[in-house]
Amino acid sequence: MLSYRHAFHAGNHADVLKHFVEVQLLQYLAQKDKPFWYIDTHAGAGCYALDSGYATQNAEYESGIARLWDRDDLPAALADYVALVKGINSDGQMKLYPGSPLVAQQLLRGQDKMRLFELHPTDSEILQENFSGHGTQVLMQEADGFGALKALLPPPPRRALVLIDPPYEDKQDYRRVVSALGEGLKRFANGVYAVWYPQLQRTEARELPEQLKQLPVKSWLHVALSVQGQSEDGFGMYGSGMFVLNPPWTLHGVLQEVMPYLVRHLGQDGQAGYTLEHHEQ
Repeated sequence: MLSYRHAFHAGNHADVLKHFVEVQLLQYLAQKDKPFWYIDTHAGAGCYALDSGYATQNAEYESGIARLWDRDDLPAALADYVALVKGINSDGQMKLYPGSPLVAQQLLRGQDKMRLFELHPTDSEILQENFSGHGTQVLMQEADGFGALKALLPPPPRRALVLIDPPYEDKQDYRRVVSALGEGLKRFANGVYAVWYPQLQRTEARELPEQLKQLPVKSWLHVALSVQGQSEDGFGMYGSGMFVLNPPWTLHGVLQEVMPYLVRHLGQDGQAGYTLEHHEQ
């Protein structure tokens, strides 16, 4: 199924949570001089226009990044993420929103590398255009990231962030996430793995976090942002979550500060809230 196009949703509440957490993970990895890899199994197009095309149809960014754009009371960690998004909008106007690969590129150093996979042929072509000219630092492939991941692990520097955020249009994606992580941990037990998932009323979405908690890993962190209550008809995404395997020890404290702020400013009704839990053996 290749109908999913992330441009429709660029900059929405789910992107805010996903990319804010991504920034935290990459900043932590960059604290050491040793190089690391960023591996993105479902990279998308890399960058999205907010003032034209798909993003204007539902204008989901208006209830996401737009609500943070002009605020002067952002928690410091959240301010780093907003500053990064503003940094790719050189004229100060909110016209572009970075996908996960472009977020990563802003934080990678010369010794670090990116490996990007995107199966959708149109988005893959745009991704190639957006990241051309970076030589061997950025390698892209029109491929199924689930299958391609096996060959990359463990990466040569033995340090990496693996981001897995499939569209979940096919319910098999939920099963494939768990399977890919199980295989990945066998090859690269100490890697940092981050999974994004949608909060939906379908069984697979509700069960995924509990399945991820059963993986053989020393520590995990689960954070979810619900921006509204569940709809009476049972349809629609009411929030999203990030599940991180081998998270930085600093992440939980940062999220304790930031998540109440996101609920206040991205929440759409009185049922908005957040989940934050972590485990260490």
